[in-house]
Amino acid sequence: MSFRNKKLLNAVRDQPCVLCGSLGTTVAAHANSVALGKGTGIKAPDYYTAWVCQHCHDVIDGRSPVSGTVYRDRQEMWTVAFLRTVARWFELGVVKVG
Repeated sequence: MSFRNKKLLNAVRDQPCVLCGSLGTTVAAHANSVALGKGTGIKAPDYYTAWVCQHCHDVIDGRSPVSGTVYRDRQEMWTVAFLRTVARWFELGVVKVG
């Protein structure tokens, strides 16, 4: 069973997109990599999410072209978004150590 956590997913509410700064449509976008737990009909664990707006999500998921972005490909775009999201979790106290 994959890790699910509503509190972690709901923390995105009212947050800007970690890639473009857009407000209003930011969601927790799950990783699309089999190596990170994605499968047919199976989402990756909730700790592999990135806070991105609908436009950036569409690019990452292949519904819109990567061209016009500063990223080489969708994987790089998602990885940058994920790393920025994890930093925000700690900055906002969504994830705490100790």
